[in-house]
Amino acid sequence: MALLYSVVLPLGRRLAMAELRAMAQGLGLHDPRTIGATGNLTFESGQASISGLEHNLEAAFNARFGKHVAIIVRNADAWRRLLRANPFRDEAAADPQRVAVRVMRNPIPKGGENALARYISDERIAVAGGDLWIHFTGDPARSRLLSALGAGRLKGVGTLRNANTLKRIGDAVAPAGAGLVGRK
Repeated sequence: MALLYSVVLPLGRRLAMAELRAMAQGLGLHDPRTIGATGNLTFESGQASISGLEHNLEAAFNARFGKHVAIIVRNADAWRRLLRANPFRDEAAADPQRVAVRVMRNPIPKGGENALARYISDERIAVAGGDLWIHFTGDPARSRLLSALGAGRLKGVGTLRNANTLKRIGDAVAPAGAGLVGRK
């Protein structure tokens, strides 16, 4: 599973998911599939290194589309752990648009979420499994917290996905025995 930070290309052009799948195939990744139009790519690979996959995907993306975009790779087991770690499961079931996770390349250090305290109004946050979970009690688009995340206050590469997208990705990659490689 690979998550792109952005699908906006130079000159404001948006990435077509067919182009992303073609890029993945060009790297020798097997059965690349996209989920939604926001840069969610599933694939199978014999490459054992998550960081190697991230590097290769980022380099290929830059070469093909003329823009560096951070790409986070998780294997199927890591994705299942991410889904199980959701501290806001009940809220996500009730209103999936109001629960999101900032999936991080490297775990948020202990207390790292404190850098966001001044941007939180009525949101609830929790770090679970090294990722930042957010429950928006109001309209997520009006949250000051979103712009704070984009400004890199968590000091690491990460990308935000809401509970609807998490479920769709989970349905695609979470079955036991999925052939993705990487970290345990």
